[in-house]
Parts: sequence; structure tokens; C-alpha cells
Amino acid sequence: MSFENAGNLQNDLASWKAGGEWLNLCGHQIFVRYTGDSQLPVLLLIHGFPTSSWDWSGIWDELKLRFRLVALDMLGFGYSDKPNVSTYSIHGQADIVEALVAAKSLGEFHVLAHDYGDTVAQELLARQQEGVGAGCWLSCCFLNGGLFPETHHALLTQKLLLSPLGPLVNKLAGFKQFSANFSSVFGQQTKPTAEELAIFWQLINEKDGKHIFHNLITYMRDRKLHRERWVTGLQKSTIPLALINGSVDPVSGAHMVARYKELNCRLDYLGVLAEIGHYPQVEDPAGVAMHYSRFIDA
Repeated sequence: MSFENAGNLQNDLASWKAGGEWLNLCGHQIFVRYTGDSQLPVLLLIHGFPTSSWDWSGIWDELKLRFRLVALDMLGFGYSDKPNVSTYSIHGQADIVEALVAAKSLGEFHVLAHDYGDTVAQELLARQQEGVGAGCWLSCCFLNGGLFPETHHALLTQKLLLSPLGPLVNKLAGFKQFSANFSSVFGQQTKPTAEELAIFWQLINEKDGKHIFHNLITYMRDRKLHRERWVTGLQKSTIPLALINGSVDPVSGAHMVARYKELNCRLDYLGVLAEIGHYPQVEDPAGVAMHYSRFIDA
């Protein structure tokens, strides 16, 4: 990872939080970051599991030079509400994102998504193609994520959380286990530092958030249930689509890109980060920003 001055991460996080706001979206208090020149095109950023919009902090300033940025902590993540209920769904998260689009009066905008956010973006993309989506998408770029359930190599912990043992596994999980599991999906040369892991863990535990992991993880079932709809959206997209992929990611690395091509999904740009793992925007923010700029310019 290339966060500079790791010792100042707490200050950076405090500034990140202070630069945001909470909006009432679909009956929940959702943390939102919204910044940039009003004359610039809009870029909506959708984060992954189990983290938050903080994932974008490493490339925020670079992207802000070209875009007006909008990011949120989805329900159950980061600084947003974290109800302890079993009704979390990708469709529900998509509704919240669309409520944000309406609240900020976003017209046309680009989308950059990662991991869990990829799946939310797939549902939103399907709505765009049906003519019922909020706003008008100009493009969408996916970072590493489970676009296809058959190529998503879930960690053992994720599988256990999804099982009937989920609540117990969740209760017993601690920082040490989180650190090992989280680090395992990063590239060999881009592992998170102890300070960085502590920040991620802190955000997960905001509002007692760790205790809803077994509820949030049900998105893995959603991917199987709605696979045809979401894959068809990639194949028949009327807007440009891109992949920026960390190849050594054991969850959704080079093998996911190969499946994407095999299924003839629309692909206008492919950015390959050969030594990077599951969190490209965190492990190599400069590389992601470079590839994303090339995609937009093309």
C-alpha cells in the first residue's frame, strides 16, 4: 500500500470523516463524501466488503483533479447505520445508491466500483438498461470483484459466515483473524501495515459493525440468485465498460478477467496490475488512477 506517513493515518481518517455528511437515504443515516469543481464530470465511487469509502482515500486527490467525486459508506459499512437485521441485500444497497443520486441531483455520471460494490453496480447497470435507473450512466469501471459467482473464490471465513455457524464465527472473530484474512488477498509486496490494518478494523467496528458480518455476507447468495440478470447486463451494456484488475488476487484476479472475456462481456478497456491483489486502489493507487484516466480518455 502507498499511504504516506502511516503514523498520521488517524489524522487522515479524522479529516476524511469531517469532510463528509450524513444523509437520510431510504430511512437510514448514510455517510457521504461529495467534493470537487461543479464544472467537472461526476464520478460515483462504490466500495467493497467489508470496508468503506475510505478505500478511495489513496486516489481521492488524484481523481478530484478530473472529476466531481461522490462516495458513500453503504448500509452496514463504515460510518453509516448498521442495523443488526438479516434483510441486507444487493437490491437494497442499489436503492440507497439511487436515493443518493436523487438527493444530489446527479444527472450524467461515471461509476467506479470495487468488490461488493461491483455487484451493486451490476444491479444498477441492469436498471439503466431497463430504462428505470436513476441518472444517466456515462461509463462503468470494475476493480477486482465477484462479477461471476462461478469464479468467485471465497475465503473460508466468508463461507463459514454464510453457513448456519455464521453468528458464532462472527462472535469469535477478532483483530488477529481479520488481519490474517484481509492481508491474504493482497499482493506479496503490497501487504497492509499494522497501522493500516488497525484503521480498517476501526471502521469495521464503528457502531458495533463487526457483529453484522453474517448478515452482510448474504450478498454471496444474491450473486447466484441474480447471476443471469447481472451477467446479461455486462454482455449487453450500451455504455463503455472497463476492468482494472489486480492479477494475483486469489478471490477475483486474472481468472475472473479470463471468465469475463470467455462470456463475451463488453470490454472497452483492460488495465492489468500484474503484482497487485484484491485491493488495487489501496495497493497501487497511482496505477489505478493511470489506467482509469486512460479508459476515460479513450
